[in-house]
Amino acid sequence: MTSRPPTLREKRRYVLVRIDPAGIVPDAKELYYAVNDAVASLWGDAAAARVHAAVVAAEGEFAVVRCRRGTERELAIALITVTSCNGERIALRTLATSGTIESLKELIGSHQENIPATPLQSEEYTVDGRTVVVSHCSGQKVDVIEKGFKNATRFFLTTEDLEDI
Repeated sequence: MTSRPPTLREKRRYVLVRIDPAGIVPDAKELYYAVNDAVASLWGDAAAARVHAAVVAAEGEFAVVRCRRGTERELAIALITVTSCNGERIALRTLATSGTIESLKELIGSHQENIPATPLQSEEYTVDGRTVVVSHCSGQKVDVIEKGFKNATRFFLTTEDLEDI
């Protein structure tokens, strides 16, 4: 069977999303179900069929979601409403939209190059009299967990907060 010529193929768009909080890497299949549930619950089944959303790739803290051309806006709005995947709380932030996956992979590479390698991984610090352990540091946000007996509280700092340490 021969492939269709480019003029007869269905036009698609690819949306690059960042998965927050950093450090959570959901399964691509579970993310697919979460995205399709969000599209169907927000826009209805007929619009979900028109959008035809699919998670093409999920690597690290980035994912690429495919849709039909002309429905990027509806997909981006539905992606904002995703709040959990496989029992974990997540948020999907739209970074870019493109006609090819390759250009989005270049953007992923440029985003990862801009993230400085930091020696803050799993070190203990004292912030406002509380002992905390850094669990993840990427870009401008730092995820820390307060050490304690009963409750381990997770809170977020920025790099400006760490300048005093």
